[in-house]
Amino acid sequence: MAPRVLVSDKLSETAVQVFRDRGVDVDYMPDIGKDKEKLRDIIGQYDGLAIRSATKATEKLIAAADTLKVIGRAGIGVDNVDIPAASKKGIIVMNTPFGNSITTAEHAIAMMFAVARQIPEASASTHDGKWEKNRFMGVELFNKTLGVIGAGNIGGIVCDRAVALQMKVVAFDPFLSEERAKQLGVTKVELDELLARADFITLHTPLTDKTRNILSAENLAKTKKGVRIINCARGGLIDEDALAEALKSGQIAGAALDVFATEPATASPLFHLPNVVVTPHLGASTSEAQENVAIQVAEQMSDYLLTGAVQNALNMPSVTAEEAAIMGPWLKLAEHLGAFVGQMTDEPIKAINVLYDGVVSEMNLAALNCAAIAGIMKATNPDVNMVSAPIIAKERGIKVATTNQAKSGVFDGYIKLTVVTDQRERSIAGTVFSDGKPRFIQIKGINIDAEIGSHMLYTTNEDVPGIIGTLGQTMGENGVNIANFTLGRSARGDNAIALLYVDDPIPQPVIDKLMATGMFQQVKPLAFDVPTS
Repeated sequence: MAPRVLVSDKLSETAVQVFRDRGVDVDYMPDIGKDKEKLRDIIGQYDGLAIRSATKATEKLIAAADTLKVIGRAGIGVDNVDIPAASKKGIIVMNTPFGNSITTAEHAIAMMFAVARQIPEASASTHDGKWEKNRFMGVELFNKTLGVIGAGNIGGIVCDRAVALQMKVVAFDPFLSEERAKQLGVTKVELDELLARADFITLHTPLTDKTRNILSAENLAKTKKGVRIINCARGGLIDEDALAEALKSGQIAGAALDVFATEPATASPLFHLPNVVVTPHLGASTSEAQENVAIQVAEQMSDYLLTGAVQNALNMPSVTAEEAAIMGPWLKLAEHLGAFVGQMTDEPIKAINVLYDGVVSEMNLAALNCAAIAGIMKATNPDVNMVSAPIIAKERGIKVATTNQAKSGVFDGYIKLTVVTDQRERSIAGTVFSDGKPRFIQIKGINIDAEIGSHMLYTTNEDVPGIIGTLGQTMGENGVNIANFTLGRSARGDNAIALLYVDDPIPQPVIDKLMATGMFQQVKPLAFDVPTS
C-alpha cells in the first residue's frame, strides 16, 4: 500500500505533483491546518504531514497521529512543531533549510540598505507630496563594519554579500571554524568585541535558550553608539522593549526587523519610531523560495517514506538514499544485536558501547547507533523506533559510547554491541554476509555462526554430552520444528551456548521442560523483526 501524506497548508501544485509522481497518495487540504479539531480528527489516517507555518503540530495533534512517520516543514522555522513530542512518538521532523537561504539573506541586505538610507520614511514622505531632501541623511555601507551573529547557512551568504559590498565583516558564532571564517573573508570574534566594533549588526541564529534575548538591554548598552541593527532571523533574539529605549536614547541609530517575539505583530514598542523599518516576516517570501522549499519538502518526505532516506531531519541523523541502500542490512543487523541484548537484560542498563570494525566503521555511525538503541529499547517498549529510542535512552540516563576501527579480523566488517548494568556486561557481535543477510558471529565471547530468524531459542550450559539430543528431542516431542541449529563453546568442558532458529514461537511449557532437565543454566526464547521471504 502506498504511503499517504496530508498537505495541510498551501503548497504549490508542482510540489503536490512531486508526491504523486513518486507514488505517494496525497490529500491536498490547504485550509485544514487552521482547523485544529478537524485536523486532529483525520491525522490518524496519514503517514506524513506536510506543513508551512499555519499548521500547529502540537502535542495534542501528535498524540492523535497514530500512524504518522514524518512531519515536513516547507521552510526553515519549526516553532510550530512540538519536536520533543514528535521525537518521543518516533516521528521524524524535517525542514528545508536551504530552499529559502538566498531569499532570506537578500532580505537582510535589503533591510540594511533601507535603514542605512531611511528609504521607507523617505518614500512615505515623498508620497505625501513633501520634498524633505535634507531630512533624510543616510550613511554608506562601504568600509563600514558589519557584525554577523550566526554565520551558518544564511549568515554565511550575508557575509559573502557584505564582503562584496566592501564592508569589513566580523562574525560571532561558536561553531564557526577559523578555516571557514577565512573562506568567508571574515574575522571571527567574541560577542562583546562584535558589539563594540560593529556599525551594523545582523542576526542569523536560531532561537534557543542560549540565544533568546542575545541582544538584551545589557548587550545593547555595549554596542558602538549609532549602530544599526537588523533581525531577519527569529523573533525573541532581541529584547524589543530594550531596543525601543536604546533607539529613543540615540544609542541605536536605527533598526530593521522582519520578525517579532509575538507574531502576527499587531502592536510593538518599535512601531512608529523614527528610522525603524518593519516588515511582516517576509524573509522567505519570494516566489522562487516558496516554490523551492515546497518542492524540496515533497522530495524529502517521499524519499523517506519510500526508501528510508532521511534529509534535513531535526531529530534523527540524516541518511541519504545511497546510504540507505548500502546500509540497510547493517542497520537491520544493529537492530538485531540490540534486540538480543535487550531481551536478555532484565536489570537497568547504565551504558551502551558500540564497536564498528572494517567497512561498517566508515558508514553513518550515528544512524547505526540509533538502530542499535532502538533494538534494545523495543524489548520493553514495542512502539519505539530510531527516532524515539535515543530520547528514551537519554531520559533513562544511559550513556552511549562509539568506537570505530580498521578491519581487524577475518570479516570485512562487524558490529559488537555491549551493554553495561550494575550486575554484568553482556556483549554480542554480528556481521553481514555477501548475501545481504545479517548473522550473529559472537555471543559472550564465544564464536558462532548463526542465521537470524523471527523465532529463536538461546541456551547456556556446561559443555557436556547430551545437549543436542535433549534440545532436539524436546522440540520434536512438542511439535517445534528447528530450521537452524548453532552451537559454540569457549573451551572443551567449559561454558557453551546454543542458538536455535525455529519456525514458530516456543510455548512456555517447552521452556519449562528444558529447564527441568537440570542441564541448562539459561533457556531464553527470543523474537526478531525479520521479514518473511
